[in-house]
Amino acid sequence: MATSLQLFQCKLARPFRPFPLRRSTPPLSLRCCASPPSSYSITLIPGDGIGPEIISVAKDVLVLVGSLEGIKFEFQEVLMGGAALDATGVPLPDDTLSAAKQSHAVLLGAVGGYKWDKNEKHLKPETGLLQIRKELGVFANLRPATVYSPLVDASTLKREVAEGVDIMLIRELTGGIYFGEPRGFGTNENGEEIGFNTEIYATHEIDRIAHFAFKVAQKRCGKLCSVDKANVLEASMLWRKRFLAIAQEYPDVELSHMYVDNASMQLIRDPKQGPGLFEPIHGSAPDIAGQDKANPFATVLSAAMLLRYGLGEEKAAKRIENAVVDTLNRGFRTGDIYSAGTKLVGCKQLGEEILKSVESNVHAGAATV
Repeated sequence: MATSLQLFQCKLARPFRPFPLRRSTPPLSLRCCASPPSSYSITLIPGDGIGPEIISVAKDVLVLVGSLEGIKFEFQEVLMGGAALDATGVPLPDDTLSAAKQSHAVLLGAVGGYKWDKNEKHLKPETGLLQIRKELGVFANLRPATVYSPLVDASTLKREVAEGVDIMLIRELTGGIYFGEPRGFGTNENGEEIGFNTEIYATHEIDRIAHFAFKVAQKRCGKLCSVDKANVLEASMLWRKRFLAIAQEYPDVELSHMYVDNASMQLIRDPKQGPGLFEPIHGSAPDIAGQDKANPFATVLSAAMLLRYGLGEEKAAKRIENAVVDTLNRGFRTGDIYSAGTKLVGCKQLGEEILKSVESNVHAGAATV
């Protein structure tokens, strides 16, 4: 199951007044701690479509796991994307960016929807997403793809192909063609209208994502596959050159290379090979927004990523991951992953079931992964 939220890691500049917890937040059982609890400020950006529904579930899970693991969270909820356009006229308000920069981490739901598709580029919800990436300097998108045993038959891939898949996809976010200049529209020598973008990477942009990827690989299986198009693109040639150089600093990691078109095929043919790949997040699903049909599993797992990679809270992260597996093992499903013999529930009830699993502190040994 691939998580759907991006993790924004930020430096804390100064404290802010936290957004009050929703009244629907369930009662919590507190654990006594020998030392003062860790305290973190988290900015929540629900965004558009199903974003508010899935962020609500993830927030409840964070609050509960925090109370059980001696971690204090202060939340502030802000606008971005289409919701911000409707309320303020811009996709990324200054207040949102300020809150994000002052927090330890940001959980983002999803942005976009049919309503704003015809807007000019600077007034599209997705422009806010690109802006916040650039302003926060978040160059790495971590997207683990794990196939849990209870869901293996929900995959369109054969069981023997999908079972046991556990890949960490790492995507560079703030360089390359999305941000390269020059870009725009013009007219060619034949008088035809053209649109153009520039694929460009500087050494430091490649080096930082390379170091990050190697360090992640060290904590996993010790293998890293860099995906590029070095047989054609000069930017990719530099990319591969820098990865080969940096690999000398990580002798315990086995580096391989793959062209992007081949990598796409290999991920479907045999995903258990384990390549590192750059991948975007899912959309806002406006067609089911507000109908209690959204699947919050990926968002909850993104909260676990926030704890592990953003805050260094490994025990709390594992507790959430085990709870997700336990909820699946108990047979609860939203409509998108429902199958005969399982229990069809909505987003809210699934969130409640995850909370039960979090509080029961299911151990990894009890989970089927």
